[in-house]
Amino acid sequence: MQMTDTVKKILSNYESDNAGVKGNLARMLMQGKLGGTGKMIILPVDQGFEHGPARSFAPNPAGYDPHYHYQLAIDAGLNAYAAPLGMLEAGADTYAGQVPTILKMNSANSLIPSMAGKDQAITASIQDALRLGCAAIGFTIYPGSACALDMFEEIAQLREEAASYGLPTVLWSYPRGEELSKTGETAIDIAAYAAQIAALLGAHIIKIKLSTDDLELGEAKKVYEAEKIDVATQAKRVEHCMQAAFNGRRIMVFSGGAKKGADSVYDDARAIRDGGGNGSIIGRNTFQRPREDAIAMLDKLIAIYKNEE
Repeated sequence: MQMTDTVKKILSNYESDNAGVKGNLARMLMQGKLGGTGKMIILPVDQGFEHGPARSFAPNPAGYDPHYHYQLAIDAGLNAYAAPLGMLEAGADTYAGQVPTILKMNSANSLIPSMAGKDQAITASIQDALRLGCAAIGFTIYPGSACALDMFEEIAQLREEAASYGLPTVLWSYPRGEELSKTGETAIDIAAYAAQIAALLGAHIIKIKLSTDDLELGEAKKVYEAEKIDVATQAKRVEHCMQAAFNGRRIMVFSGGAKKGADSVYDDARAIRDGGGNGSIIGRNTFQRPREDAIAMLDKLIAIYKNEE
């Protein structure tokens, strides 16, 4: 595999990592229609666990079949496909070697009582990731939760084990907690904090949500105002979150969120691109649409990240 200078530069930021980790990062960065550009689009399909089957797949019933998502990621020319253990196992042989996969190693579900702590259960192992030929592991943390410290300790151990076998870690860093307001979950100061925490935990690829210009924490608000940190536009907020990810030394992709209008999806991608982000990790906004519409949307997103739109 011939690597581009752009990918070589990105890999040079991971100074302590072994050849296996860098090789798997390169495997994803060089895959698909964005291969070599330093930009990424990843298809995540863990919503069946998180939200339930009908909420996830009834809008496009073809999505009940795990093979559908493998094929969508391949045909659209995406960099990787991320899913929990069962989803990957259901197509692992048919699609072996055709698209890099990310094993999502922990999950929550909508049946958990609301009074329970914000947490996720570990549902797979590093050995599963190796057995399935995965390019990386994925893991969710909830900064702000009463369970967050336990989650940090879990991923610290899993990351160390994964890296010893040459597997990078993709960290979903989603602020959520008992004293964090719903607005605060996507406030810019909280989003940047989530990016920083993920980077400090050793994430090779960070996944966060796009943020608003709200400021949740009083002490942080004073600094944002005193230092006149520009967070007025989505592109500027992406830029600020990239600063929090070691000044862009870590790959960061942004969540697509719940299904919304196509124009909003494209506007988000332009803001990610203009703010220096590495791309999108987009699930429901693609697989809940008919296949032809999903492919067309992903083609346009790829064009946006290539500066062709």
